[in-house]
Amino acid sequence: MSDPAVEHPFKLSVLQADIDNLNKKLDIARLPDELDDAGWEYGVPLADVTRLLARWKSGFDWRKAEAEINELPQFTRDIDVDGFGTLNIHYVHQQSAAQNAIPFLFIHGWPGHFLEVRKLLPLLTHASPDHPSFHVVAPSLPNFGFSEGPTKKGFNGTQYIEAGLVLNKLMLALGYKEYVVQGGDWGALLARMLATTYGHENVKAWHTNYPSVRRPPSFLQHPRQFFANLITPYSHAERAGLERTRWLMAKGRGYFYQQSTMPQTLGYALADSPVGLLAWIYEKLVIWTDGYPWDDDEVLTWVSVYWFSRAGPAASLRIYFETVAAHQYDIPWSAVPCGLSFFPRELVVPPRTWARTIGNVVYESAHLSGGHFAAHEKPAELAGDVRAMFGKGGPAYGVVSGRDGYD
Repeated sequence: MSDPAVEHPFKLSVLQADIDNLNKKLDIARLPDELDDAGWEYGVPLADVTRLLARWKSGFDWRKAEAEINELPQFTRDIDVDGFGTLNIHYVHQQSAAQNAIPFLFIHGWPGHFLEVRKLLPLLTHASPDHPSFHVVAPSLPNFGFSEGPTKKGFNGTQYIEAGLVLNKLMLALGYKEYVVQGGDWGALLARMLATTYGHENVKAWHTNYPSVRRPPSFLQHPRQFFANLITPYSHAERAGLERTRWLMAKGRGYFYQQSTMPQTLGYALADSPVGLLAWIYEKLVIWTDGYPWDDDEVLTWVSVYWFSRAGPAASLRIYFETVAAHQYDIPWSAVPCGLSFFPRELVVPPRTWARTIGNVVYESAHLSGGHFAAHEKPAELAGDVRAMFGKGGPAYGVVSGRDGYD
């Protein structure tokens, strides 16, 4: 058994041979043709990929991006996972100067990674008498970023959070017996599973910007919300949210079906072609956000983390296959306090009566703009919601024993 108490500082340093190999592939990239005036209707426009490819080949400085990433306090730690051996887990751990800061686990999704937390860090860790602060832990999920990936089949959502396993075990190893959780995308599912599994002892509250509820409440499971849904008219924003969800189901789910059924087949393209990986991720960065002004170097840093990731870009797809195969979407309701943030260009934007079935909802906030990557697109808004939920007068104030977030 490895010792989870042993922590190692981590500095990202991609081998020059790997950078050279990337540059060779970029030099021989072959792009497809495009129909006249195709725009985004058929997928990522050729002009966008041509521009990004040119920048990746000449102008983008990975070493500069790498140095900026290394400004984050990063570490690795070995975690034993029953049936899968020991996994070396990479994570960001930035502590607040506030003595009573609240331990805060941030969980990314796909096609995100640990860098999604970067803009939140100064906001959440800042010590102030006016708002709570947090000790923030943001791991690279196994198969993502610079965490090690399993080599055996069956590593699904349960393995990320069940007794003694990766996420909860990491927080305990850091000395955080009680903590709160925030996540979007896969992070929302895992946060909910953590609340259900560890809600009595470790997880004291959770918050999500992705309340992925796709059907109205049923009378048998949620009678109160069932009747509320019958008598409460939907607002303009809620009707727009339902339309956004319908768009996803009709036009935006192709990636999900491929990754949840044949991830290995797609993996060959993403592992061998940096341009293929770029287009696959860039599409989501653009159409899943709310007009966010992506800078080309920002995009290329985001995609390069996948290209240089420890397990390779194909490994990140497997969470879809394994979790869908294990039917892990019907998660029991938990009494752990839950907070919701609604952003209008999220992928699934349910009416509030639907969303309240996700858990013991004690806090809600709706925003006028923002999409799927809330921590990156709207860090001030998301941090404000978290502060309001856990701050003085908030519905989850003082949920962590002896830590209210204030000096």
